[in-house]
Amino acid sequence: MWKRTGKVLQIASTYVGTIVGAGFASGQEILQFFTRFGYYGTFTIAIATMLFIWLGAKMMLIASEINAKSYEDLNKALFGDKYGRWISHFMLVVLMGVTAVMLAGAGTIFYEHWNISYQSGLLITAVACYFLLRKGMKAILTVNSIVVPLMLIFTVFVMFDTFRSPGADKFLTLESDYSPWAAWSAPFLYAAFNLTMSQAVLVPLGAEVKDRKTIIAGSWVGGIGIGFMLLAGHIALSVHMPGIQQFAIPMGGIARQLGSSVQFIYVFLIFAEIFTTLIADIYGLTLQLQERMKWTRGALTIIVLAICYVASQIGFGTLLSTLYPIFGLISLGWLLLIIRRQAQA
Repeated sequence: MWKRTGKVLQIASTYVGTIVGAGFASGQEILQFFTRFGYYGTFTIAIATMLFIWLGAKMMLIASEINAKSYEDLNKALFGDKYGRWISHFMLVVLMGVTAVMLAGAGTIFYEHWNISYQSGLLITAVACYFLLRKGMKAILTVNSIVVPLMLIFTVFVMFDTFRSPGADKFLTLESDYSPWAAWSAPFLYAAFNLTMSQAVLVPLGAEVKDRKTIIAGSWVGGIGIGFMLLAGHIALSVHMPGIQQFAIPMGGIARQLGSSVQFIYVFLIFAEIFTTLIADIYGLTLQLQERMKWTRGALTIIVLAICYVASQIGFGTLLSTLYPIFGLISLGWLLLIIRRQAQA
């Protein structure tokens, strides 16, 4: 029993850690997909949470059922052999870009908050990734089992502090000029984008965990954890609307009001969340490349890190604004196909 409980918590923490990347932890994703739509955001977060529970489990169950070695095997099962391969080629390029964005974000934190040069930050992060990834999936599970509980504790702290401040119930009354259609479509776009991104690590994880009940329980715990963090962030951001929209890192603006020590912890957690997403993406990329090249995983990890290091010189903003909108559109098609596949099963 204890062994299964431990595995459930590992799956849940890996799921949360993969979804809660830099955009989520900074508050920018919560603001763009939920809080700017006012009180609708509270209800649409509930929809997003159910999608994460349902489709996260289904993705891992399909991966377990077909014994998927990488996300390409899942895409072939969803789209067919020909189109599945093309979708995987596209994902390979975008994941490489997103991994470069994460590495660039890590370098920026070293430079802006820890007075270490951007290039040194990139190299330190890349070397740490390489040594951790030599341990494979075990490293991802271990890192997430440490980082995710810390992030949850911080989230609870911010939420309690918010409830003590005036206007804590603003998330229930906040008005918005945006169309209700935009508000109700947001959770589907958000879930589609993040679930497609998380394939890189959740597919091999599902294939590794053979027990159906463990996968389902892990998805429930992980999905609820994601929903709780979304809601806590939404409640905190709503109190400071509309002024909070001027911040590039909205939650940083809130953390600054809680004192320098809290702000330091928050910056460290942002880095930790970037790092967990980074190692998850690189792991998924190396598995994908291993199916095409007969090189060792260690060599492929070095190649991926080198490409991402070069790409990260382009800059955080340029990479992000170019890649994310394109990937979001493709993700909706992927979401519909995974729902249809499961309905036929």
